[in-house]
Amino acid sequence: MYERLVVATNNRDKFREIQEKLKALPLAILSLADFPFVGSVEEDQPDLYGNAIKKATVVAKQVGLWTLADDTGLEVGALNGAPGVFAARYSGPGATYESNCAKLLQEMRDIPDGNRQARFRSIICLRTFDGLYCVEGVLEGTIGHEYKGNRGFGYDPVFVLPDSRTLAELDLAEKNAISHRGKAIEKAVNLLDFLLMNL
Repeated sequence: MYERLVVATNNRDKFREIQEKLKALPLAILSLADFPFVGSVEEDQPDLYGNAIKKATVVAKQVGLWTLADDTGLEVGALNGAPGVFAARYSGPGATYESNCAKLLQEMRDIPDGNRQARFRSIICLRTFDGLYCVEGVLEGTIGHEYKGNRGFGYDPVFVLPDSRTLAELDLAEKNAISHRGKAIEKAVNLLDFLLMNL
């Protein structure tokens, strides 16, 4: 009963990052692709915690397994925290990675270098049979002026790290070691270790 863990996402890029961090656990890591009867969960909550909790809870109820869900936002200071919880759909219906980045760069076109601070926040929630646990990871950086790098996904090509590289210039191992999601998953791994040891 405790041998499988569901990651509540249909996003293959996100699943690949999470699966890589969870591979040392004595669990089979599944995604929503393994459960075609599970529909998409509407992310209609006002904040990242609300969306992650909702996804973990709804999916766990449908599949009958421990379920991990995340919600990630990009918060840009000069845009009063936007796109925030709307990061994945920032450019409107049918949003893509490219259209979201293009809109962000357009919104930031007149913002000087000293005021382009941004941070990624990832909330990961684990719904077990008898509890709900949430952890958070944060990555600080700035928004660049152009796309750089061809790795990663989402806003990675425009999110600049303190060493002047973008997230899209890092390989998966490097990214997972420092990223917002990587930090949150590391906490989730420790949590899962503890819970599995105390069953």
